[in-house]
Amino acid sequence: MTSRERFLAAINRQPLDRLPVTTHHLMTYFLEKYAGGLTPLEFHKQYGFDPIIWPFAFRPYAPAKQYLDEKTGLLCSENWRLEIREVSGERYPTQRYIFHTPKKDLTCVLQQNGIVRWQTEFLIKEKSDMEIFAQYAPHPHLDVEAVNALADEAGEDVLVRGYVSSFEPFGQPGCWQDMACLYGIENLIMETYDDPEWVNFACQAVQDMKKTFLRSTRGARYDILELGGGDASTTVISPKIFDEFVAPFDTPLVELAHEMGQKIVYHTCGGMMPILENIADMGVDAMETFTPVAMGADANLAEAKRRIGDRVCMIGGFDQGHYLYGCTEEETRREVRRCFEEAGEGGAFILSPSDHFFDADINLIRAFVDEAHHCTY
Repeated sequence: MTSRERFLAAINRQPLDRLPVTTHHLMTYFLEKYAGGLTPLEFHKQYGFDPIIWPFAFRPYAPAKQYLDEKTGLLCSENWRLEIREVSGERYPTQRYIFHTPKKDLTCVLQQNGIVRWQTEFLIKEKSDMEIFAQYAPHPHLDVEAVNALADEAGEDVLVRGYVSSFEPFGQPGCWQDMACLYGIENLIMETYDDPEWVNFACQAVQDMKKTFLRSTRGARYDILELGGGDASTTVISPKIFDEFVAPFDTPLVELAHEMGQKIVYHTCGGMMPILENIADMGVDAMETFTPVAMGADANLAEAKRRIGDRVCMIGGFDQGHYLYGCTEEETRREVRRCFEEAGEGGAFILSPSDHFFDADINLIRAFVDEAHHCTY
């Protein structure tokens, strides 16, 4: 089987030859420090992974007078104009993003240290700001031709992953998750008790934008699109909040993606075990990241396989914090075997580190991939 055939067989819960092995996003810091500046695709191919790419491009929607900001490539319009100011006197490089609207300027602040990027100021500071956001923030459309051209360039052997569009410059695919990035997760949780009607309004506004995006994906050669996010995990919120404010807004996106011919993987980088069936009930095609206890979450692969392994493809499960750095090759290989033995039966499992990693030993990466190649069906 080719890598892409192997991936698709796992996603579709069909027979395959061996365990697929890949990563989630590869961080620029890691590639520059440990891999000589290879691109993610070059790295995957050089080290024997089943390779993936993440092509994405906005298509400005002319009737809404949208355009791409020349400096950032972010989507703007005549009622949502972007200005970026450098902020001096900070420990790390800092930028203030100012979105000019007819009613009020909305601003957020981002910092980065060459390894990661984070927010120090949320865009939505007052609940009334969400009304302005809902009225003026551009609804994104995918540039299908650009995505398909990148898929063609990568070749037939590469899995093409994407994500449901999020608020740029700092957001994530799920409705609840995107609102957490816009308003702050602590604030959002408190409002589920103090003003649940507003939380519903806010998540609906974000959902409307994502629906516009998904309607534009028909014909895009994605093999799977990512939805969800770690702020919807049970390390952060209760199953009750998940059922009331996460699933009701993300489930219609899964259904719409399927109508557009796209498959969905639900990304939960955090606690999953109390809501495994809740996520599967949303109709998703795959679930990730199955982060183990030693990485700060709660995944038990064997139990997860027993409970939902006949309903979805499982992706992830590998403890990258302890077995891609600071251990022996044999320990890395044993961890691969553990994952395969607990979740690999019958297929429908793709081995991957449970989300990103920053530091890793190249020899351990080789052992990780090689051992996966020997996990055969």
